Amino acid sequence: MSVELFNIDNVMLNRRELIKLSGAAAMATLIPSSYIRAGVASKGPFRFCLNTSTISGQKLGLLKTIDIAARAGYDGIELWISDIKEYLNQGNSLQSLNAFIKAKKLVVEDAISFTEWMVNDDTKRKTGLAELEEEMKMMAALGCHHIAAPPAGVEKDEPVNFQIAGKRYREILAMGKKYNVIPLLEFWGASGTLYNFGQALAIAAAADDADARILPDVFHLFRGGSGFNCLKLVNGKVIEIIHINDYPASKPVEELTDSDRVYPGDGAAPLKQILQDLKDMGGTKVLSLELFNETYWKQDALQVAKTGLQKMKQLVDEVLSQ
Repeated sequence: MSVELFNIDNVMLNRRELIKLSGAAAMATLIPSSYIRAGVASKGPFRFCLNTSTISGQKLGLLKTIDIAARAGYDGIELWISDIKEYLNQGNSLQSLNAFIKAKKLVVEDAISFTEWMVNDDTKRKTGLAELEEEMKMMAALGCHHIAAPPAGVEKDEPVNFQIAGKRYREILAMGKKYNVIPLLEFWGASGTLYNFGQALAIAAAADDADARILPDVFHLFRGGSGFNCLKLVNGKVIEIIHINDYPASKPVEELTDSDRVYPGDGAAPLKQILQDLKDMGGTKVLSLELFNETYWKQDALQVAKTGLQKMKQLVDEVLSQ
């Protein structure tokens, strides 16, 4: 490139950093993901991950949050792109972040993105695709092979054309192959647009790509009316990561919000059956604890992280012992 600076959503990377980033992305393309992850020990059919939203209310900063995930005993972390950009805006580098994560012996399993890749507005979608590609480069530099692809920016209650959405999903899947970063099709239970597992499955099928993946969430499966038997319909490759949480039985489903999420096992979700179905699919599944509970945000972050992990492990142990 002839320019000396490159802008990633107000994150300025100098030319040397950009070259390093491009090199990391190139390596990700050349080396199969199975080889890259060969050193990551799987613990049976499940690995345990902390989505950093779970302790985001404590406002600890990215490095402290990562440190807590390691101290609590997680295998991996699920980062938010916005947090990474804030870290970079403070004058830090992706290389230093990658070194810190590796020193903590964690794997970046996924990143939460909100680019508008699915919208019907061509100008917005073009911008969204450019942003998504830069985010994929960032994640490749961190050794991460997944990025969430939700229906960000799509108007509420706008009907989904599955063939068009599938074509657009296929486009970002092709983009991700350049960096060995797979976009995971995510649905939001209250979105009014892409809210149901069946819709996501239709879009994934329409994409006609063997790398198509769906990112389900226990809360969203319930909130969007998918139910949980849908998990029996797919094989082990379609789902690699799932957001684990629970919801209270005391509140009508249409009134539930993200802040109502509770620790796994503390609500009404049939989590043992969900875990059994995930196990039956084959392959190793990443269970990522994703909560937005304001009560937990007022508590000690390390204790919250430890409690969530302990509750996930307890459920997994009960399923594996059957």
